[in-house]
Amino acid sequence: MSFIDTLNAAWTRTQSLLCVGLDPEPSKFPGALKNRPDAIFDFCRAIVDATAPYASSFKPQIAYFAANRAEDQLEQLIAHIHEQHPGLPVILDAKRGDIGSTAEQYAREAFERYDADAVTVNPYMGFDSIEPYLAHEGRGVIVLCRTSNPGGSDLQFLNTDGRPLYHVVARLAAEKWNANGQLGLVVGATFPREVEVVRGIVGDMPLLIPGIGAQGGDVEATVRAGRTEGGAGMLINSSRAIIYAGKDDDFAAAAAVAAKKTRDNINLYR
Repeated sequence: MSFIDTLNAAWTRTQSLLCVGLDPEPSKFPGALKNRPDAIFDFCRAIVDATAPYASSFKPQIAYFAANRAEDQLEQLIAHIHEQHPGLPVILDAKRGDIGSTAEQYAREAFERYDADAVTVNPYMGFDSIEPYLAHEGRGVIVLCRTSNPGGSDLQFLNTDGRPLYHVVARLAAEKWNANGQLGLVVGATFPREVEVVRGIVGDMPLLIPGIGAQGGDVEATVRAGRTEGGAGMLINSSRAIIYAGKDDDFAAAAAVAAKKTRDNINLYR
């Protein structure tokens, strides 16, 4: 199935909008994993297996793997998710953005090397930097729109013909760029009013929403602002608040408790 079809099926089957972010930092791993050559894979696999009953997707952030020379462990991890938890899409959080010929290689990296179901991209260089990803049939492309970091306003709120720039990105994504029907947008939970505005522009397009948990986004405000009429349409991401919920060797069990609590809290407002 395509990314969008897989995502819709996952939302229905799991009754969850939770996306578990995988940002592995070896310095935060429990003692049992210290100095193990495959510690990143082992840590993330344990988190995935423990939280899968409560999630509808996973989002590994590529920088945490690449900085530790663990790209092979990222490949293993995504393969593990596909094999052991089929139907839960994997979004590779890479935020790529470059000219077309380079974007072709980034697309191959995301979809052929890592076999991700979707990838995050930066639209700053325009449609020709996004188009190569669309050539990979059925794969998703999630475009940065209104990000959760405070500095996002430096550019995203620039006035463009009477509209902030993030409005323009949302409208382009919904009306011109979505050639394969597999686009989504990143909109941060730290700005629920902007989530509501973007939802009004893009209709039922999926929104990847970081910013709850460690970044302090309000779950109720986020869900009420971003849900579709069917009570879905969102991949509400939590990373550190879940994967580092426990510091000891029972870290996976603690992550499961945190994931279940987050899922249930989200579902209160659907």
